[in-house]
Amino acid sequence: MQTSDHHIPDPSSVAHSLGDPLGEVLHLLKLTGTFYCQSDLSAPWGIDIPELGGVMAFLVVTDGHCWLEVAGEQPLHVEKGNLVLLTCGSKHRLLSELNASSVDLATLPVRKITEAYETLQFGGRGELTRAMYGIVRFDHAAGQRLVNLLPNVLMIDTWSAQSSAWLQSTLQFIASEARELRPGGETVITRLADIIVIEAIRNWINTAPEANKGWLGGVRDDQIGRAIMAIHRTPAQDWSVQSLAKTAGMSRSAFSARFTGLVGQSAMQYLTTWRMQLARTKLLETSLSVSTIADSLGYQSEPAFSRAFKRVFKVPPGRIRQLKKAANLDLDREVGSEQLATDNTR
Repeated sequence: MQTSDHHIPDPSSVAHSLGDPLGEVLHLLKLTGTFYCQSDLSAPWGIDIPELGGVMAFLVVTDGHCWLEVAGEQPLHVEKGNLVLLTCGSKHRLLSELNASSVDLATLPVRKITEAYETLQFGGRGELTRAMYGIVRFDHAAGQRLVNLLPNVLMIDTWSAQSSAWLQSTLQFIASEARELRPGGETVITRLADIIVIEAIRNWINTAPEANKGWLGGVRDDQIGRAIMAIHRTPAQDWSVQSLAKTAGMSRSAFSARFTGLVGQSAMQYLTTWRMQLARTKLLETSLSVSTIADSLGYQSEPAFSRAFKRVFKVPPGRIRQLKKAANLDLDREVGSEQLATDNTR
């Protein structure tokens, strides 16, 4: 298995809007560093998947069933039509049955179709399970905040969910494409998988009581949500507590108290954190200079921007790019080791 660092176009542009301002937050979710594997697994089988920091994994079973074991969680029986998100990248196991033996992911005989798409046939001669497994990363600031609020394991039974009709048909279409793998099929599969991940998050937001708390509670609040969206839309504007309170249609004191109570930090702290998260994304995804990024986010001096960035991320802006280069080098070495292990098993 390997991950790819290329960008998958934003699927939220075709996902249903949740309305303003929450719909805007979902629209900002962009999937990058993605990987997908379509698997035909014949019992008995078992796969050990290592911890994958900073990413979210998803599993869709299109035929058959399997078991999912995650440290600290009860074993989860995943049936046909179920969608599971593992939001924290924890080490986990996928098994045909709870007592099945398992092998390390790196030793599996995968067939690479594209940089981001692979297929796998593995196991014995028993019952067949077809599944899609993927790894996604939300690099936008909105995505990072949202993922931090999700439970470690999130499962949706598409046969009972409100959105079951379209989700079932989408899963069936993915399964059909995976079986036939016509020209361009891997592109269709990966785009649809992205949309399904967004839908799973929407489903949780619409049904989970905890989705009305914290940052999401602030976003969904009629008045505080307007201020948050104003920050998101124009982060470079010279915002003050007074101007944000006016946007929210509240007095300065009432706005300050309500914003802090819902979001967990003051409005100006939120503004700074949001700007720095956007800056981090620009540092990692573009070659723009630090001064250009500072100016685009409303900072008139690079030193002031750098101080703010270091307060949030504990390292100066330039160090973020150095760390990314080092991480990419480590990833290349890891992928090379995995590929060597795979080659040695063939």
